[in-house]
This record gives sequence, C-alpha cells and structure tokens, in this order.
Amino acid sequence: MRRYTLRQLDTFLDVARELSISRAAEKLHVTQPAVSMQMRQLEDAVGLPLYEQTGRKIRLTDAGLDFQQYAIAAVGQLKQLEDAMAERRGLKRGRVELAIVSTAKYFVPMLLVLFRKKFPAIEVVLQIHNRESIMNLLSRNEIDLVIMGHAPDTLECTANIFATNPLGIISAPQHPLSRRRKAPLAALKDHEFVVREKGSGTRQLMERLFAEHDINPPIVMEMPSNETIKQAVMAGMGLSFLSLRTIRHELGSGHLVLLDIEGLPIVRHWHVTHLTSKRLSPAASVLKTFLIEEAGPLVNIWA
Repeated sequence: MRRYTLRQLDTFLDVARELSISRAAEKLHVTQPAVSMQMRQLEDAVGLPLYEQTGRKIRLTDAGLDFQQYAIAAVGQLKQLEDAMAERRGLKRGRVELAIVSTAKYFVPMLLVLFRKKFPAIEVVLQIHNRESIMNLLSRNEIDLVIMGHAPDTLECTANIFATNPLGIISAPQHPLSRRRKAPLAALKDHEFVVREKGSGTRQLMERLFAEHDINPPIVMEMPSNETIKQAVMAGMGLSFLSLRTIRHELGSGHLVLLDIEGLPIVRHWHVTHLTSKRLSPAASVLKTFLIEEAGPLVNIWA
C-alpha cells in the first residue's frame, strides 16, 4: 500500500481548492517551494500527475479529481477519529473548522475574540465564502460548523438560530428616495441597483422579494464585496439591498441612508449549521453552544 502523509493530503486539498500554489502557500503559512515539494512527493507516491500548471494557472488532471474525492474522505475520517478520542478524554480543546458567509464577517471576528478568551485551548480555523461555496463545503463534509442565513433545503442539516439579520434598501444621502417616507416597494422599479453576485444569499433574498412584488429594477453592476457595494452606493452609482449588520457605521456617520420602504427592513436570522449526520467534536459543540447561548446580544451591540 502506498504511503501518503497527512501533510501531503492537506497540502494537495488546499492546492485543489485554491487552484494556485501561491494562495495555498499563503493559507498554509509556508513558502511556495515547500508546497511544490509536497505536491511532487505526493505525485511520486501516487505514480500519476495530479495537476497541470500553465503559467500561474492550475488545473487538476482526471487522476487529480479522483484523488481529491478520496483525499477529502480520508482526511474527514481522520478528523472524526481525532474528535472521537477527544470526546472520550472529555477535553474542551481541539480544532474547529468554521465557515461563514461573507456578510457575517462584520461580527464573527468579535465573537471569536470573546470565545477564545473563554476557551483558549480551542483553535478556530475560519473560512469566508459566498453561500454557493459554503454549500459545496457542507455537501463534501469539509467543514464542522457554518454561519449562514437559512439552512440549505438540498442537504440534511441541523440549524440553530442565534441572532437576527435585518436587511433593507440603502442609498446615498442625496438620492431622491432618501427623503420619502413609507414609500411603496413599487417606487424602486425605475431606480438602478448595485447588487451582490449570483450565489450570494443576500442576492437570492433580494430577488425573491422583488419577484413577490413583481418589480424588476435595472441592475447596473454586480460586485462580490459588501465593502465595494457600499462605496459604489455612496458615490451615487445606485441603490442596494444589504444586511444592516454590514452598514451600522456608515448609517451612523450619515454616509449612507436606510430608505423608508413599506415592509422593510426584512428581519431574517443567522443560524449555526452543520450536517445532521456529522458527529461534532467536543470543541465544535462548545462553539455551537456559545453561539446559541451568548452571541445574539453581542451581535446587537456590535453590529
């Protein structure tokens, strides 16, 4: 039987996710030559090329795609072994893989700072993606816990509410709608919008809201970043639909205005989610309990 080290598998999976030696090296906090060496050693052990590189671009070979699926399963099994032994020892220590949708990055770091003060022996590894990427991580069982809006309908997941997530329409202070009161949603139909990219949970909720009220405002630009959208709205590019958790400071300073639209803000919730079939480690269970029992009031204060 061929011998693959856990380090080689971890390195390969990061290269496969990032499709970049340099970005994988950044994530692993090692040099690019170190990543390249691990990949060469792994290919030597496998006896097949696992990826092809043209310039800075990487593509997995057919063998690499197959290897990726088995490597994910193998690393997952090893983590479950580690978690099971930690559970037997009854230790509140270990490592938790936490993924969050990008909108949650405005309050999750604050929560993790407080969590680490209470549980310094638990390491939390944080990943930030849009909803579509989070769904892929969940479906492949590559993550322990997820912070997202609503749980996916296509997967068997357990989701617990821990905080509210109000969403509304924002504008620059000089926009004509900023002075209207109790404007109907129909008033938005002729105004241009700057929106999140497809695959974003915020974008999906916005599209459902507009479809329910039969309005289709013109979209002038899609952007994958809440920060860039905020700057575009402040510059007068258009309106946007965002979580109010992302714009507290801009509203407070007067750089952005929350429009007074009938039926808005919509109040949704933040959930801590995981696959129902997943056996949570003691460390992951502690983080989940912390979020459910303590995070809500903290989020209200911070964002």
